[in-house]
Amino acid sequence: MFKKITSILAALMFTVSTSNSAEFINILTGGTSGVYYPLGSALTKIYGDNIKDSKVQVQVTKASVENLVLLQEGKAEIAFVLGDAAKDAWEGKEDAGFKGKLDKLRIIGAIYPNYIQVVASKDSKIKTLADLKGKGLSVGAAKSGTELNSRALFAAAGMTYKDLGKIEYLPYQESVELIKNRQLDATLQSSGLGVASLKDLANSLDITVVSVPDAVVKKMGAPFVSGKIPANTYKGQTEDVNTAAVVNYLVTRKDVSDATAYQMTKLFYENLPALVAAHSAAQAINVKDAAKNPPLPIHPGAIKYYKEKGLIK
Repeated sequence: MFKKITSILAALMFTVSTSNSAEFINILTGGTSGVYYPLGSALTKIYGDNIKDSKVQVQVTKASVENLVLLQEGKAEIAFVLGDAAKDAWEGKEDAGFKGKLDKLRIIGAIYPNYIQVVASKDSKIKTLADLKGKGLSVGAAKSGTELNSRALFAAAGMTYKDLGKIEYLPYQESVELIKNRQLDATLQSSGLGVASLKDLANSLDITVVSVPDAVVKKMGAPFVSGKIPANTYKGQTEDVNTAAVVNYLVTRKDVSDATAYQMTKLFYENLPALVAAHSAAQAINVKDAAKNPPLPIHPGAIKYYKEKGLIK
């Protein structure tokens, strides 16, 4: 009996030890039709294959704002977020969806830029931002990174949501479905170039990609910069279109160990081909820009990697 009890206790101790040694990494992304999700899915395999004893999963979310809140609450280890949302979280801006300063957040690194893409059905006759007045527009899920970008754009253009004839707060693909069904005129999507939802829309009906003039981008201010949606990014888009761009970041929390943060940083930037294979937006990721102008402090584990690469002195 004593031997049986001893063996049972030993087995239990082994189980506890094994479970305690497992490295849990929850990756927060966005909706499945955006860019965050395919990149997060690719990252799941990269981390799972290379971080010893790791248990890695990807989580679908409402993107930036929700991701930052979940990180602060300790419910994830890494997340994809927009730079302006990260800045707002660090400053605790309540009107952006943050009840207070999210002081546990730490940067892993800058990745690719998001482009504010205002796309309308050609039948809507929307050609400029001013033409949105009286029309139906989806501005992104409420208080998502996209919707925060929508607010910034409207303010800079001297407009408000009240100027719209109809407003929807919907994820990318749901917005597209309403346009395809002639129930909505346009959608604003802040994403990497070639996002699946807008490709689907352009393949289903004739579209117009609406320009955001440089003067409007300048009024939006940092961290927004002027960018271009190259011709033929979407079917029927025959010319470059000017718009606003904002950098995306990988963000973690300060109580993630330096060793894990180092591995997450190194494995991300040294496996870019796998990320490009997951989504073409990853082509714009450059490790040389990873530590530039962070909207909040960089995690010490990430700093270690950047020092090894000579990117931080």
